[in-house]
Amino acid sequence: MQVFFVFAVGLPAGRLFDAGYFHHCILGGSLVYIFSVFMLSLVEPHHYYQNFLAQGVGMGIGMGLMFLPSLQVTSHYFARRRSLAMGFVISGSSIGGCLYPVLLNNMFTRTSGFGTGVRAVAFMDLGLLIIANFVMRARLPPKRGGKEGESVFKEVITDGPYLLFIFGSFLIFWGIFVPFFYLQLYAALHGVSPGFVRYSITVMNAASILGRTVPNFVADICGPLNVMIPISIISGSLVFAMFGATSIGGTVVFGIFYGFFSGGVVSVVTPAAVSFVSRKDHLDLGIRIGLLSFTLAFALLTGNPIAGALLSPPAYRWHLPLIFAAVVTICGAVCYLTARSALVKRKATQLL
Repeated sequence: MQVFFVFAVGLPAGRLFDAGYFHHCILGGSLVYIFSVFMLSLVEPHHYYQNFLAQGVGMGIGMGLMFLPSLQVTSHYFARRRSLAMGFVISGSSIGGCLYPVLLNNMFTRTSGFGTGVRAVAFMDLGLLIIANFVMRARLPPKRGGKEGESVFKEVITDGPYLLFIFGSFLIFWGIFVPFFYLQLYAALHGVSPGFVRYSITVMNAASILGRTVPNFVADICGPLNVMIPISIISGSLVFAMFGATSIGGTVVFGIFYGFFSGGVVSVVTPAAVSFVSRKDHLDLGIRIGLLSFTLAFALLTGNPIAGALLSPPAYRWHLPLIFAAVVTICGAVCYLTARSALVKRKATQLL
């Protein structure tokens, strides 16, 4: 639920960003997020609704208000190297994905428990967000609204190639995170050392740091959509390699390769959406990215539960969720290929 709100709030946050409310989004999101983390530290055992409200809803909305505006503001400062700049911004989530699990696991065992550990992290997050609120600045003036804004929105939602791109993105994000959620369980059930299993996701996130920067560097040269298609196909194909994660070596190799290519998919999807921008004033940029983010929220909300239902514990039919993840990811890449063909005709260039 948390990741759903992170992306779903992107649509209103994108519109607020376009209207000139960047700092309002960042400050408001910071306050909601920090408050929710502190509330999470007070959650009582066996009270699921408290955890749901604090971590699922509160933290999700707070991060959603900050995520898309933080990404969009990068486009104010970079034009020629926009994909690489966005990649560096998004790679921060991979760094956090490496540090936070290790940090929290050690705090939970070495401090007085869950509440103290979460509060310690909350104070650290508070300090980092204070710095972010002072440092981040929007450079360009707010974009026009009114009737022109309404016409731009209508133009975006009737753009056939872009809608096909969004559908392809939905399919890809429907399946691409399945290994992230189930690798630990798969490795644990197939004899991998419990001491290492907890770090398997850290390996994937570490590989994602490079995956969210190197493909973006290539995207600035070859075009983000041209990069997105092959790395999506490779990511879908690599899902089947998870069957080899039955030892520490196999888990590490799978984590590195899948983390790299799937990280590239997550990082390049936003620059790829920018390829469809049709106005010189980029008035449709925020709407396109916000619509993409809102759509991906539903893919992320339903993809992993579908995989879990296909897994059917305690039978653990692993081939079903992995086939699901691989097929939808590759089908999404086919949608990208079709959308690219239409966009090539529209823009009369192969550099997309």
